[in-house]
Amino acid sequence: MFETLKKHLKRGGGKREEILAPVQGMAVPLSEVNDPAFNQEILGKGMAIIPSKGRIVSPVDGVLSVMFETMHAVSITADNGAEVMIHVGLDTVKLKGEGFHSFKKQGERVKVGELLLEFDLKGIRGKGYDLVTPVIILNTMEYPNMKCHVGKQIMELEPIIEL
Repeated sequence: MFETLKKHLKRGGGKREEILAPVQGMAVPLSEVNDPAFNQEILGKGMAIIPSKGRIVSPVDGVLSVMFETMHAVSITADNGAEVMIHVGLDTVKLKGEGFHSFKKQGERVKVGELLLEFDLKGIRGKGYDLVTPVIILNTMEYPNMKCHVGKQIMELEPIIEL
């Protein structure tokens, strides 16, 4: 019980943890993402970015816990305990990795700003895919006071989510 209380106090008081933008673009609420898994917050709460650059960098220090074979999505377990998923585009799994290039492997340690993925922004859009990129906190229940910064242009590594 003491450990749970300690965790709660750490998350509830003092300086809030920040998740930084993994990609440059327009920050939008999940409600604007045309996919029920995201707009109904089935996977967790967060926000999305309409990318203006074809690269994803690590938004936190942690471990790359999941690198999908198709390279369209990654999950990072941050040192602060947050489980952060970055999903590049909608239905982009159907590309089977075409237009994506990864720079890290599953299980590797990552630092804020390290390049994780590059993707062919124009090529993928040209094939009719929506590249809106949800940034989801998978363990949302642990962060009841989470705040997302949306409705503006953001630069890579700008704070986007406060836990």
